Amino acid sequence: MRKPLGAAILALAFAGAVATPAVAAPGARPATAQPVTKAAAQPVIKAAAEPTFQAVSLAGTVVLSNCSGSVVRFPASVDTDPALVLSNGHCSSLLDPGVVITDRPANRPFNLLDSSGTQVATLKAAKLAYGTMTDTDVAIYELPTTYAAIKSSYGVSALTLRDTPPTAGSAITVASGAWKKLLDCTVDGFPHRLKEGKWTWKDSVRYSPACQTIGGTSGSPVIDRTTGEVVAVHNTGNENGASCTLNNPCEVDQNGNITVRKGINYAAQTYRIPACFTTGNQLDLSAADCTLPKP
Repeated sequence: MRKPLGAAILALAFAGAVATPAVAAPGARPATAQPVTKAAAQPVIKAAAEPTFQAVSLAGTVVLSNCSGSVVRFPASVDTDPALVLSNGHCSSLLDPGVVITDRPANRPFNLLDSSGTQVATLKAAKLAYGTMTDTDVAIYELPTTYAAIKSSYGVSALTLRDTPPTAGSAITVASGAWKKLLDCTVDGFPHRLKEGKWTWKDSVRYSPACQTIGGTSGSPVIDRTTGEVVAVHNTGNENGASCTLNNPCEVDQNGNITVRKGINYAAQTYRIPACFTTGNQLDLSAADCTLPKP
C-alpha cells in the first residue's frame, strides 16, 4: 500500500525498436526460364487487425487527501442514481482483516477532474457505502448528487465498472487523479493470493513493469483500453524486494510457495462489486450473486 502522497517524480523510459533487413536464403536454386503465360492470381493475405483502443483520459477521476479515486457507475445504473466514488479500503483507514464497513456516514471531499486533469468541482460523500481490506481492498462512497447533475454541472461522466474480469495481456491504463498521470501497461497475470503484512487479497491483478506507480496512486481506476471500462482499482506494489511486508506484497501460489517481484505493482479486481448493488445504487450484500466479504 502506498497511501501517502510523496514528492517522488515518476520517470518513464522508452525503448526503441531496431529493424532487421531481409536477406535472400543461401543456396537458392535459379529459376528455369519458362514461356510467359497469364500470371496466376495470388491470394491476398490480410494482416491481423490491430486492437482499437478507447481514448482514456483523467475525466471522472478524483483526488482524495491521501489517494486517488474515480466516479463510477455500474452497468445497470441510471443517470438519476446517486453517484459513487471508488477508491481503496486503505485510503479510508487501515482496516483490520475481517472488518467490513457498510453505510457509515461520511463527509469526505473529492476533487473532480476533467479530461485535462483540471479540477472542476469538489464533491462530498454522504456515506461510506462499503469498505474493507479483507480479500480485496476497496472503498465505495455514495454522493448526495446524481450522475446527471454532475454531467450537467461539470461536463464529466462517470466511468463504468465492468462486471466481468480482465484477461491476461489486456492493455490497461492506471489513471491517477492525485498525480494527474496516465500509466499504460498490460495485465501480466493474476496471483492466487497477494499477501502484504497482515492482509491477504484475492482476485489481484499484476501489471507489466511499465506501470511504475508511486505513493498517492492508490485508489486509481485501472481502465481496459479496448472498452474504456474500469476492471480494477490500484492498491499496492513491492517497493524494495522485501517479502510479504508493508509496502512489499508477495505472491502466494496454491501450494503456499512465495514469489517476490521487486518493483512490480498490483490492483484489486472489481468485477464482483456490481452484483452487490441493486436498484438506485443501493448496497445489498444479501443478493444471490454477491460474493463480497460481509460484516
